[in-house]
Order: sequence, then C-alpha cells, then structure tokens
Amino acid sequence: MNTQQQFQAAVRILSSAFAPHDCRILAARKGSFSFTVVNQAGIAQHSQRLYPGQYGDESLQRVIQRARQSLAA
Repeated sequence: MNTQQQFQAAVRILSSAFAPHDCRILAARKGSFSFTVVNQAGIAQHSQRLYPGQYGDESLQRVIQRARQSLAA
C-alpha cells in the first residue's frame, strides 16, 4: 500500500473512530496531516499531527487510544 492509500485509510479510520464527535482533517501536506476532534457544539476537543510512519494499523490505534484518553479527561 503506498502512502496515498495509507493516508486515505487513516482518514477513514479516524473519521469513524470518534463518533459522535466530528473528526476534521486539516493541513494535509507532504504526506502528513493534522486532525481535530470537534464536539457537537463545534468546539475543538483534541488536535494532533500525524506523519506517514503513524498511518499503520498499530500506530494509528495507539494514536486513537491516546486521543480518546485525552477526550475523557
């Protein structure tokens, strides 16, 4: 799987991982991107930048777990 395919898969996974919150993809460039989790009121709850090395299943799951912990705090 090339970087573009990994990027698209990571975006899909992140978008579904934080329901009912909205996951917005921002500042995609040079293979990396930022994502921001936004609540129903439109307030940013968590933001993070991901790089190609973090697009893999295990790395992405760790990112999601840390973000969920951040949201629960």
